[in-house]
Amino acid sequence: MKTYTYENSTALFKRAVKVIPCGVYGHFSPAPYVPVDAYPFFSDRARGARFWDVDGNEFIDYMCAYGPMVLGYKHPEVDAAFLKQHVESDANSVASPRMVELAELLVDMIPTADWAFFARNGADVTNMAVMVARSATGRKKIIAIKGGYHGTTPWMQAPGHHGILEEDLQHVIRIPWNDIKALETVIAEHGPDIAGFIATPYHHPVFADNELPADGYWQKVVELLHKNGSLVIVDDVRTGFRLHLGGSCERYGFKPDLIAFSKAIANGYALSALVGVESLRVDAAKVFHTGSFWFCAGSFAAAMACLKELQRLDGANLMQALGKRLTEGIVSLAANHGYTMKVSGELSMPYMRITDDGNVMLQQAWCSECTKRGAFFTSHHNWFLSTAHTEEDIKHTLDICDEAFKALKNSDGAQP
Repeated sequence: MKTYTYENSTALFKRAVKVIPCGVYGHFSPAPYVPVDAYPFFSDRARGARFWDVDGNEFIDYMCAYGPMVLGYKHPEVDAAFLKQHVESDANSVASPRMVELAELLVDMIPTADWAFFARNGADVTNMAVMVARSATGRKKIIAIKGGYHGTTPWMQAPGHHGILEEDLQHVIRIPWNDIKALETVIAEHGPDIAGFIATPYHHPVFADNELPADGYWQKVVELLHKNGSLVIVDDVRTGFRLHLGGSCERYGFKPDLIAFSKAIANGYALSALVGVESLRVDAAKVFHTGSFWFCAGSFAAAMACLKELQRLDGANLMQALGKRLTEGIVSLAANHGYTMKVSGELSMPYMRITDDGNVMLQQAWCSECTKRGAFFTSHHNWFLSTAHTEEDIKHTLDICDEAFKALKNSDGAQP
């Protein structure tokens, strides 16, 4: 099986570093990719579950643009909805009726939602959620999970990150995931000043196994926070609509006060949403949070088309089934080659790790061998399935995985 090379991508990156800090920054940065020469950094085009890089290499994409591609690149109905609206009006000096229509759809679709607020990025709405919690309670402190990620606003970043002040973090208290005792301890110590608790519906850090909520965890979280007069915020930015169309809280059987969505809401068009319960409507109205492009109508139209198509396809269950087929196949192949592959998280967006070396080096090597053969995998982050992936895609991916395991065993010092 042919392995890819990236001459054009490398040349373009050399140009980029001269005019852009890091060349490619943020979560698209080369930093987490090991070895760096196994990955492309610039794409030329994309369609369905595939993209092509600037060297013409074709990849079955299991990162899905880090989540937004849920129905497939260039989905005809979603693109048509966006273009129809864009021709009429996108950015404007007053709001679009599409905003009202999308809010109505979300309120109808999501049991927790009595209202909706729209922005552009996930961090916009996680930040809005914290502002609403502080406004509603008159309190300062937010409880979050160690290793949890809710965007790049200063209150969210880890100590020691460049540009972050100690004061930015003084009202954020971090506790371990699935640790009710730790939550009880924090409430006992800081209860009168706790505005809310924010977490993803299950713990999906980078460079680490993902962890589902323990039985009864979220129900106990809601009980403790509400008893304390504090709010429960779910960051569904990455998981939203991949686990349940009513929000991931519906999959795990609890009712938060606020839910933040983005990523899959509009199949790649820039949009995020915060939805909340009736009792927070007035506080949400009082908080001032806005942006120049937050009212662009095209993304609202795209989101309505995307969500309706996910409903029609029963998208969450379809992606779970595809993820099950993919992960079971990889686990079996790994065993055939003498490796142990661990699967964690939800199957529609799994995290996979070879456990035989006690670190991520084997996983990095294997993911790079897969990527060089056309299955775009990362070793540091959960993957994503989309409704555009097919059984044939899975079959071809497993063939690539088999070749990658062979390459891993044949490389010096890589055997478990």
